[in-house]
Amino acid sequence: MVTKKRKSESTDRVKIFGPSILLTIVGFIFAYQFVDPAPPKRVVIGTGSRQGAYYAYGKAYSEILAGNGITLEVRSTAGSAENIKLIESKSNGVDIAFVQGGMAPMAKTKKLVSLGSLYFEPLWIFQQTDFAFRHLSDLKGLRVAVGVEGSGTKILAMQLLGLNGITPKNTQILSDGGQQASDRLLNGELDVAFFVTTYRSAHLKKLLMSRSVKLMSLERAEAYALRYHYLYVFKLPEGVFDFDANIPSHDLTLVAPATQLVVRSDLHPALTNLLLQAAEKIHGAGGGFEKEGEFPSRKYLDFELSEEAKRFYKSGSPFLQRYLPFWVANFLERMKVMLLPLMVLLFPLFKLMPPIYRWRIRSKIYRWYSKLATIDFEAQKKTDTAQFDEYLSELEGLEETVSQISVPLAFAEELYHLRLHIDMLRNRLQQKRQREIRE
Repeated sequence: MVTKKRKSESTDRVKIFGPSILLTIVGFIFAYQFVDPAPPKRVVIGTGSRQGAYYAYGKAYSEILAGNGITLEVRSTAGSAENIKLIESKSNGVDIAFVQGGMAPMAKTKKLVSLGSLYFEPLWIFQQTDFAFRHLSDLKGLRVAVGVEGSGTKILAMQLLGLNGITPKNTQILSDGGQQASDRLLNGELDVAFFVTTYRSAHLKKLLMSRSVKLMSLERAEAYALRYHYLYVFKLPEGVFDFDANIPSHDLTLVAPATQLVVRSDLHPALTNLLLQAAEKIHGAGGGFEKEGEFPSRKYLDFELSEEAKRFYKSGSPFLQRYLPFWVANFLERMKVMLLPLMVLLFPLFKLMPPIYRWRIRSKIYRWYSKLATIDFEAQKKTDTAQFDEYLSELEGLEETVSQISVPLAFAEELYHLRLHIDMLRNRLQQKRQREIRE
């Protein structure tokens, strides 16, 4: 009997709350269609040669992203120019790339955006010690290495040389770079060599310590920076690399493009924030020519800054990502659209459901009071014993029916009141019937 009553109560709850819950579920399913997809668990970053700084930094980013459940494949490339080609075409699988400042004109579409600049990569121009050039226009007719094809070094070198009238027609321009250009310069096979790299580069340190070549100060550096806004002008102080040997022997002026982190504009926003958080950890401490907290930066860019990156530089990491694991924060961020059905459906429904539920349960009790009141009213006008017997029989049937009603314990008092009132009316009719018989 108890089990039957419990089943009846459960059925009542399902009938009342079921439609509202179903409506809410439908609302959530509809809203889910507008939820952003989860970020991919595997992405590819284009770097540079395996011996270069880009590749080393790519590995550092890979370790940080791995800690957040993202596999970052580090792909070795020829450099910035190739990286742009790779990232522009989705079919190549590259999603992110290190790109040297000044490379934006090489992009064929506007689908590429920057997440910010990361660090300076100075332009180092080494010449044989026997030469004493002041301007790049003095290099006409010499053997000049400008970096390998597809590298940012060659793009920048050719831009600056072109401003000074240096072309392959009047100068022997060679596509050598990195270690190869360094070795050829030291062996006397080159007169001048251009390098765009960090001061930590092994072949750069070797050139700085050599007595057969020297670093050229870039005259008119401010003018170059005005022409190309992605260039930064700085002074290299005397003796900064070796105080004892006094290297360099005097103050020099250099220009430096900044390395940028470039992505396609459709990169998942959560990955953008994760990459920028990694950039803060890797480049935020500064060092070399960068001050602490100077990078990552929204300055020194020639690609448009992404909208998500703008929000990051303005407000920092998304609130949830500051305190929760990446995937948990991302899930909650994506699910915020689900608050709409929660507010529009759940709140009104569950404000209305309790009163409706109470009305539904009480209606199972109160509807019998109408029958009870009818018997009471009619019995007041009757004096026939047979009629009293009929009313008493109806009350017996009513009591039997009411005894089968199942309600939650919170409403049991009202059910027992009904049964008490039935009994009270029955007693009164029995007394009246007895009086009629005696009379």
